[in-house]
Amino acid sequence: MIFRKKTPVAPWQFLDEHHNDETVMNQVVHVFAQCYQDHFKEELLVNHQFPIEIRAFRHTDIWRIFLLLTPWILARVFLPKLPPDIPMPPGWAPEERLHIPFQVIGPALPLAILGGREQAHLNYHPELGHYFIQPLIQSMTQFNIPDQAFEAWNAVIRTRDAAIQAQQKRCDWQQEVSRREFFAKVIRQSSPKTE
Repeated sequence: MIFRKKTPVAPWQFLDEHHNDETVMNQVVHVFAQCYQDHFKEELLVNHQFPIEIRAFRHTDIWRIFLLLTPWILARVFLPKLPPDIPMPPGWAPEERLHIPFQVIGPALPLAILGGREQAHLNYHPELGHYFIQPLIQSMTQFNIPDQAFEAWNAVIRTRDAAIQAQQKRCDWQQEVSRREFFAKVIRQSSPKTE
């Protein structure tokens, strides 16, 4: 009897480093615009005038990191370019997620970034693979325009940075994120209503 060795299936699915930034941003905007159409179009607590926007797109370690504005949330998103060095939670392999209903955020996991630790929620979409999301502002209904949501987040950054300076502490990861996000310009935008 001949036994064939099974090829192990990589548990993490991701857009690897060979995808260029423009392709990745277009894919993210497309996925979240479709998500709006499928899950949020009729919701009351959503700002239906808001577009899908990506700001502050950058590369750090094995990650593509950016701010994502949608009609329902402002979040920081981490897209891996290589498999993250963390165990995958049970039930989150790609084949296990295919027929699971949409989940806004999954389990919280620790991520090693620039020598620091961040916590973000695991998510999966067949067109993006696994990604991680940190909700920053969980309702857009109090804002009239996207810039107001980003200014609200920038106010949080300024307050936090002032507290860090007052305590004479240094957090390289947070300072780098703050600097880039505070001065970020719009990189990619789409109206979910037209998708």
